[in-house]
This record gives sequence, structure tokens and C-alpha cells, in this order.
Amino acid sequence: MFVRVRGVLHVCSGYANGHVPNPTYEQVCTGETGHNEVVRVAYDPAQVNLRQLLEIFMATHDPTTPNRQGNDVGTQYRSGIYFTTPEQQTQAQALIDELAREAVYARPIVTEVLPLTNYHPAEEYHQDFFVRNPHQGYCLAVAAPKVAKLRQTFARLAR
Repeated sequence: MFVRVRGVLHVCSGYANGHVPNPTYEQVCTGETGHNEVVRVAYDPAQVNLRQLLEIFMATHDPTTPNRQGNDVGTQYRSGIYFTTPEQQTQAQALIDELAREAVYARPIVTEVLPLTNYHPAEEYHQDFFVRNPHQGYCLAVAAPKVAKLRQTFARLAR
């Protein structure tokens, strides 16, 4: 989804914040590695800023359901923002606090904001998954609606 945002230079699917070095998808799926399925985004701040990327993230998934995204259930599906600088942490927490204050969601936001640790890129077949598999069930049921919401809600930022 983020590859469709103006100013995004690179997106890499991966696993983060677990305790097993270099986990495989199969290991992460067990929920026993502590990892979360994540995307790492590199971007040009002259075209899109961190706040805008965070707004897209918060608007295109359910940040109120612990350990679940759609039909996927487990700790590897928790909502998380993993930062590498104090500024990223501050901006992420400020947006979450603002959304909570404005009661944007009916339930409390459970998105964790933690330092990025033990990041490992996912296997090649997970990279650009939506582009490579547009008719796969997950893509039709979960990813396509997120892309549609991105286009509708954030049209000004779309490529």
C-alpha cells in the first residue's frame, strides 16, 4: 500500500521486535518468536512527511484490536509503530494521543510505540505481495480495501 504514496522510495516487508534472530515466515506465524509482521518505509521528506505516513497507517488498519488484523489473529498481527529516532517516537505518540482525544475510534487505540529491534526482511515472495498476487484471497479481502481507502482518503498523496 505504501508503495502507492508519493515520496515513498522503498517498502520492505519484514519481521520486528521479536527474540529469534533471522526468523522465517513459518516461525513468525507460530506466534512464538515475539515478532510482528511489519513494513519498513523509506521516504523523501520533501514529498511526504512522517505525520502523513502515520496518518495513512492509522487510517488503513484497525488500531483498536489487540493481536488481530482482519481474520489474522496472533501477536504477530498486533498494531505497532517501531521507531528509530526520538522524533519518530514523539510524532507517533502525539498522533495516537490526538486520535484518542478526538475519539476517532469507538474503542481505545492499542497500537504499541516501541524502539525498532531485531528487524529482519521477510522472504522475497512476501515483497510486493499485493502487486504480485492481486487475485489471492487475502489481497482481495484485506489489501484491496486498504488500497481503495488510501486512494479515497489520501488522494492528494497518491502516485
